[in-house]
Amino acid sequence: MSLKTSIILCTYNEAKHIEKTITELEKNIKNLELVIVDDFSNDGTVEIIKKLNQNNKYKVVFRKKSRSLASAFVRGIIETTGEYIGWVDTNMSELAPKFNEMIVELENENDLIILSRFIKGGGDERILIRSLGSKYFNFFSRMLLRIPIKDLTNSVFLMKRKVMDEVTFLGYGHGEFFMEFLYNAHKKGFKIKEIPHIQKKDEDLENSKSAPNLLKFLYYGIMYVLRVFASLIRRNN
Repeated sequence: MSLKTSIILCTYNEAKHIEKTITELEKNIKNLELVIVDDFSNDGTVEIIKKLNQNNKYKVVFRKKSRSLASAFVRGIIETTGEYIGWVDTNMSELAPKFNEMIVELENENDLIILSRFIKGGGDERILIRSLGSKYFNFFSRMLLRIPIKDLTNSVFLMKRKVMDEVTFLGYGHGEFFMEFLYNAHKKGFKIKEIPHIQKKDEDLENSKSAPNLLKFLYYGIMYVLRVFASLIRRNN
């Protein structure tokens, strides 16, 4: 029997995507443990989750006072029991088949697998400001942190549970928490492998939680830069 794979979904107003993503994950991953952490959605997401979970086959946490991707993810980690632990954005149902490839890579003595836009075979089809911003920020971070990982900000991953024995997630911020986690996992000597991923064009940029407008995009960019320096300071203390 295949090892249990725990996938965390962090949801906030994902009524358009949640059912399809759950369906694709169930179709593609054997022995799946699905952990859903919802941050007080008000668009019907909660009702859809409850409908799909009538038999309590998923682990679901409905949070009423918190809206933070990082803290939602850490809350999900607490609920997992699988030998493998991963995360994917709820609006990326097309990536569900990738987890089979990631599982194979974990079986080949790797410890942590991430999808990467910046290795051969990868790519970023989003609008220019977002694709170039990600590309050059990752280059800047890689040079400053002195690590070989090409894509520190994509965040779609699968890892062995043992990684959590030595590296913890600092659950604050948006997606930058995962960048610091990768940095610390690399420094601990865990074997990290990137596999290619092409990020789709922005289908609904106006409603994007990460960059609905230029000011928001710049704000998150600043937070990521500050997290790079915070990672270095914490590591050296």
